[in-house]
Amino acid sequence: MEALSAHGAAASHQGGPGDPGHVAAAGLSLAPFRGLRYVPGRIGDLAAVTSPPYDVVDPERLASLETADPHNVVRLILPRPESESPAEQDAERGPETWPDPHHSGRNGRRVSDTRYRHAARLLAAWRREGVLAPDDTPALYVYEQRVPGPGGGRDGEVLQRGLIGALAVSPPKAGVVLPHEDVMPRPVADRVGLMRTTRANLEPLLLTYRGKGGAAGVVERAAARPPLLVTTTADGTRHRLWAVTDRAEHAVVAADLATCRALIADGHHRWAMYLRLQREHRHLAHSPWDRGMVLLVDTARYPLQVRAIHRVLYRLPPQTALARLGGDWQVTDAGTSPAGALDALAAAKRQGGNAFLLTGDGRYRLLRGPGDETLKQTVRTDRPEEWRQLDATVLHSVLLDSVWRVPDAPDHIGYLHDTAAAVREAERCGGTAVLLHPVEEGVVRRLAEQGVTMPRKSTSFGPKPATGLVLRSLDLG
Repeated sequence: MEALSAHGAAASHQGGPGDPGHVAAAGLSLAPFRGLRYVPGRIGDLAAVTSPPYDVVDPERLASLETADPHNVVRLILPRPESESPAEQDAERGPETWPDPHHSGRNGRRVSDTRYRHAARLLAAWRREGVLAPDDTPALYVYEQRVPGPGGGRDGEVLQRGLIGALAVSPPKAGVVLPHEDVMPRPVADRVGLMRTTRANLEPLLLTYRGKGGAAGVVERAAARPPLLVTTTADGTRHRLWAVTDRAEHAVVAADLATCRALIADGHHRWAMYLRLQREHRHLAHSPWDRGMVLLVDTARYPLQVRAIHRVLYRLPPQTALARLGGDWQVTDAGTSPAGALDALAAAKRQGGNAFLLTGDGRYRLLRGPGDETLKQTVRTDRPEEWRQLDATVLHSVLLDSVWRVPDAPDHIGYLHDTAAAVREAERCGGTAVLLHPVEEGVVRRLAEQGVTMPRKSTSFGPKPATGLVLRSLDLG
């Protein structure tokens, strides 16, 4: 995001220690911390203990990561419940089944509690065994990702670099860290329970900002040195990490970020978790709960990619979805080729208006509409016109709520980042996959700057940071 005036909204927010937003009142404040990292000699392959962010790990991937290495970090971020039957364990697997904090297992104990305690015990055991160990000196960590191009080579390769640190937590009204999506209560409660019990930031959020070059200079200078670690994950992405311990460099970063604000690119539920836990500990001065681990990327140097998040309607077959459409919608057969159908969707979006792909039975249908009158009747009018015309807005306000009457609940709707995975899931369960076209980053930024959040799960920014390269334990200060 753009730099803030020293007299802007962030600067006007007042409060004392423990008051949410106080430590971030002058802009972004990124502090070094003693990272908790895997000890090379105590694990086999570093790539085998990493994981994607918790909310993009489907049940199949979860099982694969669990078997890759007994110390894979996925056992911390998506822990299994303890002392439950295999059926109850399977019911809790995967982020799309968001555990209900009030759900009890057959022995009367809350399943979520057993999951959180299991993660806390694992984390403590891995530290005792020397699998994880803290760095000696507080550091800001420079993190680099090289994502291979479509052919797996350097052609079309994506390079991203940023700073991992402990960011001062502040509410949206402070105007420092801007959300762009709404959140769902259950996943927030799940993440709160996990962090409260483990007393650790297990994975960094992804935030973007636009600085004046000071912090970016620190990043580039670090990247010219030998890295702390190097690994290549199964998707071909090469990860490198450096520790910046020089206080003079920390001061350069602080000065650059002090007049900046950030956009949450990925991690809205975890940011809501940070806010809730900060409020719970507001009576503590200089509390470690006043900060949360993030990856800050200067998009002036490293623009992020924006992808769509698709919906799977588990209980609505494609033929039923099509039959319920009225004359307000135009349906075109888009064939059986995924690539051809996505090209047709992109072409429809270039012409303007709302457009979606429906599939689940082997064929793709391009859906366009609705008319202006339907939008007036079904979409709230107290939001900017740009928000009212978002595909995600129209999908939820018109199609899901009014036409198909599908409840926005985990057993009715799944949110999948990968197109092929969404199609497979719809075909597996006999439901409908609704494929969306990505929103332009400029739209996201403009709405966020107006304080307007998009419908939840509207965008997927990337590349997303790998989980497991560095953790933050609150017990280390």
